[in-house]
Amino acid sequence: MEEEGAADLRQRKKQNCTETDKMAPDQRNKENPNLGRSPKYVLFQRFAKLFFGCVATVTSGMMYAVYLSTYHERKFWFSSRQELEREITLPGDSAIYYSFYKELLKAPSFERGVYELTHNNKTVSLKTINTVQQMTLYPELIASVLYQASGSEEVIEPVYFYMGIVFGLQGIYVAALFITSWVMSGTWLAGMLTVAWFIINRTDTTRIDYSISLRENWALPYFACQVAALTGYLKNNINSSTESFCYLLVSASTYTFMMMWEYSHYLLFVQAVSLFLLDSFALVKTDKVHEVYKIYLFSLFLGYLLQFENPALLVSPLLSLVAALMLSKCLQMNMKKGTFISKMLKIMYFYLVFTITVILNFLLKTFIPHKENEHVSKFLEVKFGLNTTKNFSVNWLLCQESLQTPSQDFFLRLTQSSLLPFYMLVLIICLSSVTQVIFRRISGEPLKETITLDDGRIGERPEIAYHVIHTMLLGSFAMMLEGVKYLWTPYMCMLAAFGVCSPELWMTLFKWLRLRAVHPILLAFILSMAVPTIIGFSLWKEFFPRIMTELSELQEFYDPDTVELMTWIKRQAPVAAVFAGSPQLMGMIKLCTGWMVTSLPSYNDADLLRRNENIYQIYSKRSAEDIYKILTSYKATYLIVEDSICNEVGPVKGCRVKDLLDIANGHVVCDEGDSYVYSKYGRFCHEIKMNYSPYVNYFTRVYWNRSYFVYKINTVISFQS
Repeated sequence: MEEEGAADLRQRKKQNCTETDKMAPDQRNKENPNLGRSPKYVLFQRFAKLFFGCVATVTSGMMYAVYLSTYHERKFWFSSRQELEREITLPGDSAIYYSFYKELLKAPSFERGVYELTHNNKTVSLKTINTVQQMTLYPELIASVLYQASGSEEVIEPVYFYMGIVFGLQGIYVAALFITSWVMSGTWLAGMLTVAWFIINRTDTTRIDYSISLRENWALPYFACQVAALTGYLKNNINSSTESFCYLLVSASTYTFMMMWEYSHYLLFVQAVSLFLLDSFALVKTDKVHEVYKIYLFSLFLGYLLQFENPALLVSPLLSLVAALMLSKCLQMNMKKGTFISKMLKIMYFYLVFTITVILNFLLKTFIPHKENEHVSKFLEVKFGLNTTKNFSVNWLLCQESLQTPSQDFFLRLTQSSLLPFYMLVLIICLSSVTQVIFRRISGEPLKETITLDDGRIGERPEIAYHVIHTMLLGSFAMMLEGVKYLWTPYMCMLAAFGVCSPELWMTLFKWLRLRAVHPILLAFILSMAVPTIIGFSLWKEFFPRIMTELSELQEFYDPDTVELMTWIKRQAPVAAVFAGSPQLMGMIKLCTGWMVTSLPSYNDADLLRRNENIYQIYSKRSAEDIYKILTSYKATYLIVEDSICNEVGPVKGCRVKDLLDIANGHVVCDEGDSYVYSKYGRFCHEIKMNYSPYVNYFTRVYWNRSYFVYKINTVISFQS
């Protein structure tokens, strides 16, 4: 009987295998139509797809760079202006960066120029600063080396070379976004849609229009390259050579990004949190995540050494988190599996990582002296309601538009361009799929090594899960700080374009809907082509005429008062003069004239922040003697009063410079909910214009126009009325 039963079982297995073999080819052909074709045809098809995708990527990047250059020329009439007028178009924050680039080119040698910047005592009075570290001038160092090494002195002016590099990096930026969406969706049509949304929403994707030299304009292209490489690195079933290439690209771009922007480690911290959550829910291979952690550590320590032992990197939350993650993982690996302690560590993994991170960061900040980013922690405390302050610098930061909550106009613009609706659709589908995968992992179901289109499980792809977590974290911060939108909105463009162009996303949706009327795979392919095509045509019809109008319309930028001021300084002021005024104006004076100033538009140094607050007292209700003592303590010889600040009518009451100074100086009296400004002295910037004693005893007006009033600070004080 046992032999007959065994024979019967073997017969049934044989029949089942035969039926499976008969059905398998048809099923495989449905899932992969290339299986029935010759290898040469498949190879040619892949090559053609890769070739046209690369051409589209390069073309998109180049066209965006040319578009920015053309728009900048039309906006400022840049080529038809003199050098002084060109430099005035740079805002104060950008002006100071470009001024150091000019100094490098004027130096007798590159080595001498670097030495003068690292031991700079000709910019800020009574202060020798390492401007390379303080201002993160590595982009200017690279630009000056390229300009001189390429022999471009006789071919192109320095300003055009400088702007050309920045615009070229922006082209790389959109090309990296193009590649990321292409890698995720499998079609370069997603890359085209990403670039289209990026350009249309340029107001919310980049600050290149506002200021060319901002550190983020140099840094974010490298971060976009890092994200593109990380996307490829996290994918399953990639060959070893591709994985090695992606790993090297992640390493190089992470380190370069960290060197270009002083706040880069905060963004990398958010990325590290995303990878930590990805690893905690077992959505990716642990070895890959830990290799990325090693890249973070290497970049932090190498950056620390090459940034002249910058303590901000050692006390950064990124270092504490990565160290805590690797230490926690080491504890788990050393415990015997199945023991009570190992099970408890697995359950308390989140709590363990959080605790070790906080303790490490506290210890590092306790034993490592640092002052660079203290104002950031104070700002965050006040921003989230954990503290209150009258400090001028903190309140001034709170009043900046980029550090406030986003306005309704931001969401309205994204909705009008159709970006926000499709982003929300893609995010909801991907997040729901990732959530399903997490529950399967908790219940003990292993991840599938290969995901087919018919599975409808887009959330099981580790790179998709990573991007879902990362974009949600960035979106959460963008809801609190409007400036973060310049990091989040490009992500929205990439994720939305990937989703609508991905057959897997539509197939995931159809699996949930249990669609039976139409073949779901066929419909998914149709929608992945039809939806982006319809979106593209609608965007072309509505926004392409606007973009062409921008490029064809000649705008006018004319600031004669500032030109006259800079001309007067260059002609009349002595070489040893030291100017005092608002930090933004001081940055422009440093660029246009080269004269020494008392403050700079830099907000990552405690001493410079204190200087800025003290110099801003010229717009407060302080006595002439107090202002005189403040200015002479910094060896200032000339004072510039700006009428736009003195008579400022801000949209938000309490955020004007003079309002913040009144609060900091205790000149605001609150009575039954109303605020009153009280001081026995009038506002200095108003009183000094009256030319009466005691103001004329300390200050002598030497130049004025409609916007600026320049006063010489008297060395010999006369108290005659």
